[in-house]
Amino acid sequence: MSEVFEGYERQYCELSANLSRKCNSASAITDSEQKKQKFSEINSGIDEADVLIRKMDLEARSLQPGVKASLLAKLREYKADLNKLKKEFKRISSPNAHDELLESGIADIHSVSAEQRDRLSMSVERLNQSSERIKESRRTVLETEELGISILEDLHQQRQTLLHAHNKLYDVDSAIDKSKKVLTTMSRRITKNKWIVILIIVALVLAIILILYYKISHG
Repeated sequence: MSEVFEGYERQYCELSANLSRKCNSASAITDSEQKKQKFSEINSGIDEADVLIRKMDLEARSLQPGVKASLLAKLREYKADLNKLKKEFKRISSPNAHDELLESGIADIHSVSAEQRDRLSMSVERLNQSSERIKESRRTVLETEELGISILEDLHQQRQTLLHAHNKLYDVDSAIDKSKKVLTTMSRRITKNKWIVILIIVALVLAIILILYYKISHG
């Protein structure tokens, strides 16, 4: 569900419950100035509720079809609730409201109070449902945040492992380079010694040939 819609919904439920209480209390006010002020507050609240209904309608229609259908169905309930509030306000604010109340008797007063209590109870229930959805959304956000932190920690550990492996590879490369240098030096020495041996052998052969030649020539 859209978080924007839930925000408007929460505001409307709170406002609807507040308007129900004000309508109920306005009926018992006898002072004309106080009643006028109360009616002004109720009228402003109804205008505000109308604005919230329009905002919820626009938000719901901007969502995907599956979500939009359920939100529009819920919105129809809120519109019906607001119409009841408007009718109730019109009834208590009409010039003949006091006479009508007297004529309707105590039974009608109890009926109106029961209807207002039901509407208030419905608004509170919807508000509680919205609060639960918000809590669930916050819980999901916190779980996602914890998962993200865990992933970042794992990535950090993997990075440290890779850096450690890289350092080891660098040390191995250095050892290989040193070994190559040692082997190259040894190879050069072996080659040099081999040529020295060859020269010694050649010298000995020449010496033997000279000795044999000398013996033969003087024999």
